[in-house]
Amino acid sequence: MPASPDSTVSPIRRALYALVLLALASAVFYALFSSVAYKWNWDGVWLYRQQFGYGWFTTMGLSLIAMIVSVALGFLLMLGRRSPWEPVRMFCGGVVELVRGSPLLVQLLIGHYIIANALRIDQPIFTGIILLGCFEGAYLAEIFRGAVESISASQLEAARAVGFNKVQTYRFVIIPQALRRALPGTTGQLVSLIKDSSLLSVIGIEELVQKVKIMNAATYKPLEGFLPLAVAYLIVTLPLSYLARRLERRFAYET
Repeated sequence: MPASPDSTVSPIRRALYALVLLALASAVFYALFSSVAYKWNWDGVWLYRQQFGYGWFTTMGLSLIAMIVSVALGFLLMLGRRSPWEPVRMFCGGVVELVRGSPLLVQLLIGHYIIANALRIDQPIFTGIILLGCFEGAYLAEIFRGAVESISASQLEAARAVGFNKVQTYRFVIIPQALRRALPGTTGQLVSLIKDSSLLSVIGIEELVQKVKIMNAATYKPLEGFLPLAVAYLIVTLPLSYLARRLERRFAYET
């Protein structure tokens, strides 16, 4: 297998590159922020630190559960779109296109204030998790379907030749190969899920962004809360991307 670009650069050189890029980025940001005629005051951020932490943990908990829901639903929709029964394919395809073709904000408002209200569900957190998981699951279904359909027909024929049934073919042939091919897109979608959770405030969930808005309104400082907000999201999204790269190398194989 040809070496990946990362393996051709020594760790010391990569660290130097990272330090240089960090220094350049810091200089650019410092110049931009210095050019703004704004008096920074971080007392309000410190005063509301506990609320900020509560919002962060709420966001992470909701996102984690929604990730599980989205991956499970995405896998089921992918199987449904590859079903031998036409009604199942049409239903799953319609769900995917409907969810992907409408904004998450609209889905949250309709799902919570109309559908959940009609079903007598008065739990915004439960509703938010399901709606966020369904939204991201529709995108994951297409990522999974693309990865599965990228498996060459010769491998499927080889699986049938050795006597594998459909379940065994998926378990031993398709899924192990599709997993690696789906990892980059899946990781990007899960990162997007974490950021999309900021919209849950519209149905009354006090997650991280809503806590920052409350803090900014109480302290009359519109900008101070958003810098820690960006850092709080990066604390989660950067390790998630790094983990995906490690898993991608772990499951690497020759094709």
